[in-house]
This record gives sequence, structure tokens and C-alpha cells, in this order.
Amino acid sequence: MLPIHLQAEHFAGYPPEARKLIVANLAVVRQMPISFLPNLLKEIIDYDYKFPAERVAIDGEMSVLSSLSLAQFKDWFQELAQLSCSSTLESVDWVNAPGLFVEQESAYLWTTHQQDAFRKAAIDYGERLRSALGNEPLPMRRLGIAIIGQGIASHDAPLFRNLRRHGTYFDQVKPENGLDLLLAAVASRAKAHPLPYAHWYVDGGDAAVHSSLLTCVSYAALEPMRDALLKNIDAEIGRPGMGPEELRSHMARLSPSDVGMDRNGDVVLDRFQLKLFTEGSGTQIFSTTFAQWTAREALRRAQPLSLVVRFAPRQRQRPMNELLSSGLTRPDLDFDGSLVDADMGAYYHWINQQRLPGSDQSSFLVWFEGHNQALAVAPTLPRGTTSSSSMDLGALVALITS
Repeated sequence: MLPIHLQAEHFAGYPPEARKLIVANLAVVRQMPISFLPNLLKEIIDYDYKFPAERVAIDGEMSVLSSLSLAQFKDWFQELAQLSCSSTLESVDWVNAPGLFVEQESAYLWTTHQQDAFRKAAIDYGERLRSALGNEPLPMRRLGIAIIGQGIASHDAPLFRNLRRHGTYFDQVKPENGLDLLLAAVASRAKAHPLPYAHWYVDGGDAAVHSSLLTCVSYAALEPMRDALLKNIDAEIGRPGMGPEELRSHMARLSPSDVGMDRNGDVVLDRFQLKLFTEGSGTQIFSTTFAQWTAREALRRAQPLSLVVRFAPRQRQRPMNELLSSGLTRPDLDFDGSLVDADMGAYYHWINQQRLPGSDQSSFLVWFEGHNQALAVAPTLPRGTTSSSSMDLGALVALITS
């Protein structure tokens, strides 16, 4: 089937809001080339489970496309329309299984030497869309906070080396009640602008006491779900013919109910947390990887105004079969290795924050938990310098967000 033949009833299996959006824009959807449309449907089919920022982006995209004249529409999609598509691909149920189509299309484009052309066309489309949409001003300056080194009594090697040229290194921060002060500062921001999924607290271990206004994701709290998922993976690996691609496809089809995870009433957050483990590599077994990947995905998808990420010690490396097995004795923790991981994770946190709108006015803070070392990046602070000013973490947050 080709897009031109689409009817409203073809989307009967979509969740309510996604179906409503597609039917309202059916005339536009019918004009899209098949090389592109399933990629869009892959996002729209999960519309009901997406964060507000993602919904705004999809709504904006459909609004822009609907406003184009026929000549403009053809111009926007000319490169994509020129790509060939096999009859085998066209016969795939790309309406109800767009993800499967996208996977098979990628392989087809590679084998027919069209991948570079598709990539260029997609980039050109994305640039046009961003130009048409523009950026709405943020209600407040974006703030990222990374807390590293939990449980480390001392560490002689220099920290924050990748970030030092971008901000100010503080060597006399008062560490007392540091975590509480940071969480209180973010809670104050959430109270001032209580938008859904706009203020996050991610913990690689047990979450500390925090405001209910914060969206909290904790590695420890998700342990029952992780155990269920690892058992599921272990069982699937033992099936005849189960390879990496088949396992990936199986994990992509899992729902929160498959791992006993649909009980908190927040279907958006449930599905987000499940995808952290089914799409992330190593998130199921290493807490530092989990914290880093969660920060990346929260920034990419929810685009929060505030994001606190606290890294916790991860288990040591062991044979993969042991790591994938659940129900083992308490793992041996690698404190020094975890600090190295977290230090790099903080750098990635800052990089991913810089990709969002308003990055030129955003602020970032990384703190060595329990110690007097911190580094801050903000428009108001000099770069590549050291400050011996004595202040607590609450005052430092106020300094970089004022």
C-alpha cells in the first residue's frame, strides 16, 4: 500500500490521541513519500505516551506541513520522493508496524547505495523544519546538575578535566548538606514553574528525600523491573534462532505490563523507564551507565528546565552471563571506577544540554559529593579559571542561575 491510498480506518489500531492527530492531517499524510512517512508514523504511534515537549514538536511539524502550498510541499520532499522503495517494503504493514519498516528500509537503503542520499534528504528536511518552527523563549534558564563520587573518601587525580576550559573550578565549596541544598534549589525552581516533566531528579542508587514536584527516576526503585527484564532476556537468548537482531526486536515490543511495571498510573513515565532498559546498552546492569543514559534521554525527549543526576557506585565487571543473571549475591562495588565513569557522564550531561534551545543561557554544575570541589558553567562566569570563594551549594546554584 502507498500513502495515497490511506483511509481513516487504517489507523483504528492507534491509541486515541495518535489516531485523532493522524485523521485530522490525513490529507497531508497522503502526500508524503513512503520513504519518509513510516519514520514519522513511528513517532506518532507513541504520541499518547510522549512527553509534552515531544507532543509540541510533533504538533508543530504537522502544522508546518499543513501550511505548505503544493509547490512548497513537493520541494520539501523532492529528495525523499526520488528514493526507490522495493515492493517487499511496500507490502510491510508500515501503518501498524512503522518501526519494523524503518529497520528494513535502513537495510534496503544500504544494499542499494541510497543511504547517503537519504541522510542528506533527512538533514535538509530537518533544517527546513527547524527554521519554520523557530524557538519559543524558555520560562527560565535551563539548569543541569551532576553529583559524582558518592562513597569516595578521597581522590587525588584531577576531576572535571573536560569541563574546566568551559567554566570556573571552585575548590572551597562547603559540602555540608550539599545534596539537600541542591534538591531544595531545584524544588524551588519547580515551584516557580510547575510544568509537567520540566524538573527531574535521576539517581543511580536510592533516591534521597525530594519534592513531589520533581519527576524522579531511581535505579534502585526499578530493581524489580530490571530483574524481570533480565529474566526475560535470559529466557529469550536460549530460544533456537534467537540472535542480536531478533532479541532487539523482541525487546522493542515489550510493554510495561510485561515486566510488572504498569502500577504507578503514569503511563508516560512507565514507558520512558522501560525504554531506558530495552534501548540502552548496559543500563540494565551498570548504575553509572543507567544514570548517564537516563540524563541523555530525559534531555532529548522531555527537554527539562532542571535536571539533577546523582551517580552511585556501580558493580565491578564480571563475565556477561553472570551480569545478565538476576538473584545473585550482593555485587562487589567499584568506587574508583564509578567516579571515573561519573566524571565522564557529567561531561556528556553538559554536552547533551548544550544541544537544546537556550543553550547559550543555560547553566551547569558538577559537584564531587561530600567534598569541596565543584565546577560551574554559566554565561556569567569566566572560563578556564579557578575560584577559592567559600560558599555552600545553594549559594553556588543561586550564583549561576541569577
